[in-house]
Amino acid sequence: MTIKFDNVFINNTASICGPNEHKGPLSKYFDKYIDNYYFDCKTWENAESKLLDESISILLNKANINRDKIDSIIAGDLLNQITSSCFGSYKYNLPFIGIYSACATYPLGMIIASLFIKSNSFNNIIVSTSSHTMASEKQYRNPTEYGAPKPNSATITSTGGASMLLTSKKSSVKVESVTIGKINDYNQKDSFNMGAVMACSAADTLYTHLKETNRDISYYDLILSGDLGLYGKNILVDYMKEKYDITLNNYNDCGVMLYDLKTQKNIYSGGSGPVCSALVINSYIYPKIKNKELKRVLYIGTGALFSATSYLQKNNILSIAHLISLEGI
Repeated sequence: MTIKFDNVFINNTASICGPNEHKGPLSKYFDKYIDNYYFDCKTWENAESKLLDESISILLNKANINRDKIDSIIAGDLLNQITSSCFGSYKYNLPFIGIYSACATYPLGMIIASLFIKSNSFNNIIVSTSSHTMASEKQYRNPTEYGAPKPNSATITSTGGASMLLTSKKSSVKVESVTIGKINDYNQKDSFNMGAVMACSAADTLYTHLKETNRDISYYDLILSGDLGLYGKNILVDYMKEKYDITLNNYNDCGVMLYDLKTQKNIYSGGSGPVCSALVINSYIYPKIKNKELKRVLYIGTGALFSATSYLQKNNILSIAHLISLEGI
């Protein structure tokens, strides 16, 4: 389902990243970074909450807006019961909407915020997300201390916090339209190959968007998938050509862009996690649209919908992709 908007704009963005992300090629674009995974906290989970909290604080300062002007915070993360979002947002004492769509959580938050603004119910909404490589590894896979080897197709959960202020007040970047994704099952079970799990969902949502808007792929200056990694990126390119006869020339993946895969060998195939694409969109892509270096960008956030329980019970890993069309004015 594709929905168009004429009154939803991005006021500003904020991003804070972890050690590996700070070593990557986009380092200079982040508002802040941390040099250790504890971030002056006792646990990795508390550190993740602090990352989300800090991103909101940075955003409010950059946007020069008081919290009493914010109608709601929409946030989600990977941890059980989205605890990072809850603990990271509570001190702001604002109406809170907690969401979950795995690594596609950030674009889902943008979709929900855009719908609220379109309906004239709210005027200013903060959308936030976070993830933490150590906390996610502990929850979804083996204890970090176990030191289990990983295949080259694996991605690492990115570390950071990201927030965006969506508003009804006109600015230089607008949310032009969104396409809400469908849950797909491509008979995948390997949690170390998230690219294979999610690539076809990205293709399905992208094709739906082009069909429902009656647009050619060349309409967009850049198409970004959320966190397919290097292997998933290649799968998406091949799948779009084979199934839909669409060539992706103007395409990249946020999980690949966030790191230098030639020198950062511990990253394997790239990044994943809700904050992975959010860091790239907030710190690198939004300024390029704002400064008119890019005119039209498609952002396709991809998510693997599974839990530690469903994985251990040998269920297939479901996937979804939500799409945001951003345009400069």
